Amino acid sequence: QVQLVESGGGLVQTGDSRRLSCAASGGTFSGTSTAWFRQVPAKEREFVASINWSGNGRNYADSVKGRFTISRDNAKNMGYLQMNGLKPEDTAVYYCAVSARYSWNDYWSRAPKNYPYWGQGTQVTVSS
Repeated sequence: QVQLVESGGGLVQTGDSRRLSCAASGGTFSGTSTAWFRQVPAKEREFVASINWSGNGRNYADSVKGRFTISRDNAKNMGYLQMNGLKPEDTAVYYCAVSARYSWNDYWSRAPKNYPYWGQGTQVTVSS
């Protein structure tokens, strides 16, 4: 059973940068895929980015491509989401998620149902 704890959220201004962190414990992290999702009230959880176990496979939602970068440090059991050029529409609760499988592909990685392990979320608010 993997436990995930996100950190790094907060109130920022348009154009600012922020790095979210995801600390994993209690299970296998290095051999699985990691992803970030976000959610605003009354909307479904939205895919942001994912990364495969080795870090050489990554994908992004079109809305964040070129601004956000996902990474991981398997030695530290950590995942990261570097967010640059933040916009008010990036305001959301951001969740870290970890899969239970080794394989990864672009289509599969975008579905929340494929991630059994989730953190509690961290709020990011971007003021205009």
